[in-house]
Amino acid sequence: MSGDGPVFPPLLTGEEAPPGADPFDKAVARALVGCDPGLLVWAPRVDALSAAVVLAPEDPLERALSVSFAVSLGFGDALGALGPPEVAVHFVWPGGIKVNGGDCGELRAAASTSDPNAEPDWLVVGLDVPILPERGDGGETPDRTCLFAEGCAEVEPMMLLESWSRHMLVWINTWLDDGIAPLHAAWRDRAWQMGEALPDDTGVFMGLDDLGGMLVKDAEATSVRPLTDMLRPA
Repeated sequence: MSGDGPVFPPLLTGEEAPPGADPFDKAVARALVGCDPGLLVWAPRVDALSAAVVLAPEDPLERALSVSFAVSLGFGDALGALGPPEVAVHFVWPGGIKVNGGDCGELRAAASTSDPNAEPDWLVVGLDVPILPERGDGGETPDRTCLFAEGCAEVEPMMLLESWSRHMLVWINTWLDDGIAPLHAAWRDRAWQMGEALPDDTGVFMGLDDLGGMLVKDAEATSVRPLTDMLRPA
């Protein structure tokens, strides 16, 4: 990290979000008016990693959304490189993150279209991970955690942001060069409760289809929940 802010790898251009602004909303706004792909909007926060990247995939939306796995895998690799070796990172389909079994952040996504068969003009994927406890947290949310509470007190926010950007870009390049399969295989290795009953008792999480959808088996059949379920309104 330089004295002027975080340093990102080539192909990514950093932009600091205005004070109090949500980087995800800012990235969506920049995409709506037109910006170059690879824009990474970040928030200068000490209590959380909050950032979003603008992409311009050349695939239909239902396939393009698999790039979200690159975002989550990049975070897992970054925390693995900077945090204690005993810290375990798992992913909850479609965009949840768990650290040592506690809810610890999420991914968000928005696109220029909601048609799964259309090629989006732009796709924004955001990452939010709490680093410090929420103000006033006295144990009212025992299922939620933060990196500080999980032994990552030495992980500085800007170092994590830079490391995540580098690891994410490696996974994006893998996705571009080798397709979806390597990302899905790596994500499945960290999938939370794969092979177990879903919390809503609608079936068993059996795995991913070739587009990253969730395969759910109930008493009668196996169905697919599409990855487009993670999209937020633009």
